[in-house]
Amino acid sequence: MNDKEQLDLLVNKYHSLKEEIAKVIVGQNEAVDSLLVSVFTGGHCLLLGVPGLAKTLMVSTLARTLGLSFNRIQFTPDLMPSDITGSEILDNNRQFKFIQGPVFANIVLADEINRTPPKTQAALLEAMQERNVTVNGISYSLPAPFFVLATQNPIEQEGTYPLPEAQLDRFMFNVRLDYPSFDEEVQIVKQTTVSQTAQVNHILSADEILSFQESIRRMPVPDNVVEYAVRLVTSTRNPENRYISWGAGPRASQYLIVGARCHAAIHGKYSPDAEDINAVAFNVLRHRIVRNYYAEAEGISTDDIINTLIKQL
Repeated sequence: MNDKEQLDLLVNKYHSLKEEIAKVIVGQNEAVDSLLVSVFTGGHCLLLGVPGLAKTLMVSTLARTLGLSFNRIQFTPDLMPSDITGSEILDNNRQFKFIQGPVFANIVLADEINRTPPKTQAALLEAMQERNVTVNGISYSLPAPFFVLATQNPIEQEGTYPLPEAQLDRFMFNVRLDYPSFDEEVQIVKQTTVSQTAQVNHILSADEILSFQESIRRMPVPDNVVEYAVRLVTSTRNPENRYISWGAGPRASQYLIVGARCHAAIHGKYSPDAEDINAVAFNVLRHRIVRNYYAEAEGISTDDIINTLIKQL
């Protein structure tokens, strides 16, 4: 199967996945799209939303539709790095044996990642970057594909350890979940207050996901689209911008192109354009721009800044 046929198949699988996820998740179409883009590009995703917006249910449902192994880690202040990566124990034969931690799964949900100390956060973020775990000098490879989908509560900040910007940069996307509309909330209440629960089917396998990732990586990108992505990222570093104290780095440019490729593919295109860059720009840049005092004092959000930069380009 050539790349064109592979991308055509991806469109069909994408719509099938959306239909299956919609059996359980009401609304949140943009968040579901962003999760699927991160899966098909091999990136990690940070979900930002208040409690009760089905962040955990969304991730677990996605794992079931993909037929992948799934582990949830509830981050707490007393969580240790070994609770994530695993540790060595002494077995009955007095030999050390490595017991894998919950990070050894295709999809790992890091629930409320900002509620654990930096040392434990760093253990997970190292696994995200290196795709392996090192214990006592021995490296253990994580399963492929491997995704970390982390959640964070933007309201409660007591007893939390905010992720530093350098660690946030390891996440491809920062996705914000909004409250459902009135009609969607009515449907949610009707759907979740009965004894029967919806069952979802497996749509994809791990090998198919890896194959789609390779096809997306080979998608050609015109030079003018690459230049547009780089101009957008470098505009966040303009010292004349009175609302930004720190702009996005080169990794943002890379993720803009990778995300635009997948966004184009799932919408039936064989090459991305500037519209695809703009479609993923907010999720890519949202956690890579540091606002200054003027932005906070005037109530200018990061999304407002990104929107202005896009209009200027």
